[in-house]
Amino acid sequence: MKSLVYLACCVLLAACSTGGAAPSKTVQSEGVVGSDLTRPVHWMRNSAEFQAAFLQTYALAGEHLRKRVEGMEPGTWAVAVDADETLISNSEYEKALVELEQGSTDELWMEWVTRRAAPPLPGALRFLDLVQDLGGRIAIVTNRKERDCPDTRANLEAFDIPFDVLLCRTDSREKEPRWESIEKGTASPDLPPLEIVMWLGDNINDFPDMVQESRFSSPEAFGDYGSRFFMFPNPSYGSWEANPFD
Repeated sequence: MKSLVYLACCVLLAACSTGGAAPSKTVQSEGVVGSDLTRPVHWMRNSAEFQAAFLQTYALAGEHLRKRVEGMEPGTWAVAVDADETLISNSEYEKALVELEQGSTDELWMEWVTRRAAPPLPGALRFLDLVQDLGGRIAIVTNRKERDCPDTRANLEAFDIPFDVLLCRTDSREKEPRWESIEKGTASPDLPPLEIVMWLGDNINDFPDMVQESRFSSPEAFGDYGSRFFMFPNPSYGSWEANPFD
């Protein structure tokens, strides 16, 4: 049995190697059913399709943002953006888990967070620059725990990722109360009430009134995607893991 210290060091230093293709394995994400990470992580780290999907989605979001905020006063609106696998990538952490044949644990995740090493994803910086150029504010609403907020803030700053407010998870994973605080002007003493004009994320729960059960809804329920809502691909983990395998 590998010790926690040994595993953490491998994750932190990327010192472990399988000498070939990573083996298939099962990992247990926080609160959801385990999933095989090998192929998803390989796709996220090494495919042209992943690059294209992110660049395409951010470019489309930018085009729609220009239209949505036309005529709006600068400093009166915001975009709500998720952090992990939307703005920043944890694929180095996930790759280490695959190589180690190790499931994610709270201790290992904390070690990764304290590294402050998650880089921006393709297209993210250009989109955020556009938000600022158009007069908008950037609200990063993440389900990283409140204890992780200082390191997350430092991670974002280390990669020059702009933002006006960072809202981490306290008691609930639900993001609605945090979005509401942005619109009411209680999210930060430095911000007035802001109208959220766009949401971006990699999980269905990153969008208002959307849940996993929405998959049984009519196509009309997804009508905001591609105009107000923009979804990014994340085949490695998410709330979908708890759905039955039918």
